[in-house]
Amino acid sequence: MQLESWPGSWPQPDPDKRYLLYIHVPFCESLCPFCSFHRVRMNKERAHQYFTALNRQLHACKSAGFSFSDVYVGGGTPTVLPEALAGTLELTRELFNVSGISVETNPNHLQPRILDLLQSAGVTRLSVGVQSLDDRLLQEMERFAPYGSSANILQHLQVAQGRFATLNVDLIFNFPHQSFSSISRDLRLLTALGVDQISCYPLMPSDTTHHTMDRQIGHVGFAREREYYERIRDILMPDYQPGSAWCFSRKAGAIDEYIVDHDEYLGIGSGAFTYLDGSIYSSTFSINHYLDLAGQGQSALTAARKLNRREQVQYDFLMRLFGMRMDKTAMAAKYGPGWRRCVRRELLLFRWLGALHESGTEVRLGREGMYYWVLMMRELFIGVNNFRAQMRGQIRSELEDYPVKVE
Repeated sequence: MQLESWPGSWPQPDPDKRYLLYIHVPFCESLCPFCSFHRVRMNKERAHQYFTALNRQLHACKSAGFSFSDVYVGGGTPTVLPEALAGTLELTRELFNVSGISVETNPNHLQPRILDLLQSAGVTRLSVGVQSLDDRLLQEMERFAPYGSSANILQHLQVAQGRFATLNVDLIFNFPHQSFSSISRDLRLLTALGVDQISCYPLMPSDTTHHTMDRQIGHVGFAREREYYERIRDILMPDYQPGSAWCFSRKAGAIDEYIVDHDEYLGIGSGAFTYLDGSIYSSTFSINHYLDLAGQGQSALTAARKLNRREQVQYDFLMRLFGMRMDKTAMAAKYGPGWRRCVRRELLLFRWLGALHESGTEVRLGREGMYYWVLMMRELFIGVNNFRAQMRGQIRSELEDYPVKVE
């Protein structure tokens, strides 16, 4: 993914549109060797400064004319400072009257005090990064010591069960030493617990993370990926229905990832992405630089790329069908009647493969086509993760030293 330097101004919002707001919190208590997201080891003083900067950016978004309907908070681990996070969420509700709030967390934060704070702050979907319930794999991932054994994780999940409209559990498949029986056991335990939603992601390492995993965990390959996925799909359906190709929900109407449920979104925080009016933007990956820019009420956007019409149609084609269906009428309204020419080859190929089913008003992703979309999304995110690795490489000394900005 290639982005060009951006002067830092806010994109012009549509005054009649309510967007999704993505908030990135990069701090983690432990840095997992398989993770390619923008994250740094927890530093309490700098994290407090970071939440203060986020709050300033929320006011700046309001002044710039943005309106938001929903919020997604990702990381990192957004709940490292639960009181600060709750304050940021309450400010978001006050400024924008948002209805849906989704927050990511780790199992060790599923404590009554933290859960009470999140409930009071209006969280409607809590997404827990479990990754696996196999103790041997948790040790290989370096998650056993900081986040607990599978028995501990299940106890924490029971504490959180029923507190939110949606409790989501994230799992990752295709680890080097993972077995089919291991992932099957994970799914049986979670379905028996009755969690509302299970998201099963393929391993999506950047090139840098790929090399790290080869050295520390084992060789990462993709030969077994499809069989893993099809077993997951077959175990979860029909009790769980796909809201996207890799997210399965027990009840209808449960929200999925923001890229599925919203065609445009604004991201704030270090390393956050924005997609507005056919352009992709990236915030600075330097936390010190972010604190400076946000403290001045600036956007902190430092890179951007405008997609051409064909790329925009292809992006919507990928995202809408990742969410299982694409409204042809909406595509024509957005891009004009010639939108099909931009994805003609894709439509022909996937119809021939039996992946897509077309009716009068929509194109649907069929059961046999779901893996193709997982494969394409995996490649998309590996590209994004390589961009993250490139940006993080430019601030290596900051990531290693974790200097605290003094105001």
